[in-house]
Amino acid sequence: MSKTVTLSIEKMHCGSCVGRVDRALAAVTGVEAVAVNLATETAVVRGDGNGLIDALIGASEAAGFPAHLAQAADYDKQDKRDAEALALKRRTLLAAVMALPVFVLEMGGHMIPSFHHFLHQSFGVQNLWVLQAVLTTCVLLGPGREFYREGLPALFQGRPDMNSLVAVGTLAAYIYSMTVLLVPNALPVEARAVYFEAAAVIVVLILVGRWLEARAKGKTGAAISALIRLQPKTARVMHDGQTREVAVENLVPGDMIVLRPGERMPVDGAVTEGTSHVDESMLTGEPMPVVKQPGDPVTGGTVNGNGGLTVRATRVGRDTVLAGIVRMVQDAQGAKLPIQALVDRITLWFVPLVLVVAAITVLVWLVFGPAPVISYALVAGVSVLIIACPCAMGLATPTSIMVATGRAAELGVLFRKGDALQSLADVDVIAFDKTGTLTEGAPALHQIIPTNGFTSTDVLRLVASVEARAEHPIAGALVAVAHAEGIDLSPATSVAAQSGLGIAGEVDGQAVLVGSGRLMKDKGIDVSAFAAATSEAALAGDTVFFAAVDGKAAALISVTDPVKPNAAELIASCHAQGLTVAMITGDKEETAQTIATHIGIDTVVAEVLPEGKVAAIDRLKSDWGRVAFVGDGINDGPALAAADVGIAIGTGTDVAIQSADVVLMSGDLRGVGTAHQVSQATMRNIRQNLFWAFSYNSALIPVAAGILFAPFGLLLSPVLAAAAMALSSVFVLTNALRLKGLSARHHTASASS
Repeated sequence: MSKTVTLSIEKMHCGSCVGRVDRALAAVTGVEAVAVNLATETAVVRGDGNGLIDALIGASEAAGFPAHLAQAADYDKQDKRDAEALALKRRTLLAAVMALPVFVLEMGGHMIPSFHHFLHQSFGVQNLWVLQAVLTTCVLLGPGREFYREGLPALFQGRPDMNSLVAVGTLAAYIYSMTVLLVPNALPVEARAVYFEAAAVIVVLILVGRWLEARAKGKTGAAISALIRLQPKTARVMHDGQTREVAVENLVPGDMIVLRPGERMPVDGAVTEGTSHVDESMLTGEPMPVVKQPGDPVTGGTVNGNGGLTVRATRVGRDTVLAGIVRMVQDAQGAKLPIQALVDRITLWFVPLVLVVAAITVLVWLVFGPAPVISYALVAGVSVLIIACPCAMGLATPTSIMVATGRAAELGVLFRKGDALQSLADVDVIAFDKTGTLTEGAPALHQIIPTNGFTSTDVLRLVASVEARAEHPIAGALVAVAHAEGIDLSPATSVAAQSGLGIAGEVDGQAVLVGSGRLMKDKGIDVSAFAAATSEAALAGDTVFFAAVDGKAAALISVTDPVKPNAAELIASCHAQGLTVAMITGDKEETAQTIATHIGIDTVVAEVLPEGKVAAIDRLKSDWGRVAFVGDGINDGPALAAADVGIAIGTGTDVAIQSADVVLMSGDLRGVGTAHQVSQATMRNIRQNLFWAFSYNSALIPVAAGILFAPFGLLLSPVLAAAAMALSSVFVLTNALRLKGLSARHHTASASS
């Protein structure tokens, strides 16, 4: 049986690293699918077989990337990333302090002739070169040693990465300069120039880029860290009249937990004592606190208000809603979008290709370049190696996914599957289930129209007696009215549900049948006497059904289910985004069309049985294109799975819905607009990142190789190449962080991206 394994992978620096890890894991026997994510530093693998985890870890380590099975702590990387950023800052500052004199001595002399003459007359060329050599050696062996410790073994093992490019480029400049210093006669007089400043400053600039990258990565993962830290570490448990502090991981269902004002709920549970307002904004995105009193459910991570509460734990640890949310966000952040597959294929071969291009560049300069050819060849070759590091390519997609899914979770939208970010942006039509989705899902009895020989009270007593055995919301509404009117119900026997059509039973020796006109027709019961009343009720938007007693029509019953107040606003928002809106319902055509006209729906598929929703979605696909289906996530499972994107509207406790791709944690329909907004903004952001990364490399590699030298006399300095390379990664990360500014669709009409 297949299982999914998440590994924490170390030492991945660029897109080519991702490609090598992906290829190594995919080669393991039993592996069915692999998704490696540079931003989260994880690999999600689905496969089967004994010893799969050990085999995966071994394969990753054999490829040069230490791995271990991911634990909860691996996802809360804020402290680790803060420490990494601090360490990189220190290395960068140390390297900069040592590289600055090298840069000033060499480049200052070139830019200011008088300063150049002063240095040469005061210290002598040889002494200045020795000082530069000492400082550069300290930079390379100190702050820059990681590039050589990781890059050179990777190169010699045939799996070059970004570190390899930096190592080869800086060592080329360093060795050439040391040759000029120590063995000057090995080179022509015109080629005796040193490039210590290039080697030293390249290391500094790339460290600056990694430092900024580490800081930005910490921000991209802030949402998941914040979610994980919503759960308190301890809870006060009441036992034998005494309270004691207990670690959250030691709590069990049934524990009685005492909450003071302002404390977070440590578990999911039910209030047994006390009344308070609870802030559930972390769950639903809604800022208004909710009143909680005995019997009401509470959710872990929410904040108690100004009252004291005693809560009986019902779900603890990995079973809580908060734990489910964290898992969903983790899974979505680790996902690989379809657009990423092309990027991975390119970056896997990119570094070897760059090495080849650099070698060709050096060869061309040696054959066709002007004197001093060796110097020109060195500068061009090093520039190509440095500027081509594919960091930006590897970060372009996963950083946007991380920021977007984290921000979406803060807005009450959970992307259970990361690829839904791309799929939702491409849909052509959004189809809504009616009951409980577009409507409140709390139907109320509107009228009972009995036939001759029956009274409304008689019909309600018989119908409610049968419906008391059913769980449909309409059944609950009928039973509630009967109780409210003081009607005593009788026990119903032989109760049998007619799937999607109604219910039958026996009450006080009378056969009672309740259901749709189709059910009555199938049973041979004539309801034509209600034709006019049926049309009138349907045009009012009521749901109409009938009651029959002993095989004869007894009454028309209509219930009303109010449309949600923000439904029309959402439909208008969908139209503004160029989407077609459909409604799928089991109601009569007239009822459905009335509601559709009222809120602006484009197309209606009515009188659909529950099992017919999948066929209805297939029909919409053939007529309109890609379909997103929005349902309540309980009885719409097959339809949610059949749609290109399934969106489940939950109430905060339905976040474990397995059929949906996207879960809205509140019942607010406008969350659909928020989800679509996040999807579109994310894909726009990813395309911006990829365009920058690919066009940057495509444009600057030829420039670094010297294509502008012949017409304009311009040759890119390795120092400028390093600055440009660092800037590219920082641009991608900064652009992705713009997604943190996304707001809920009903708070702002457009994406912030």
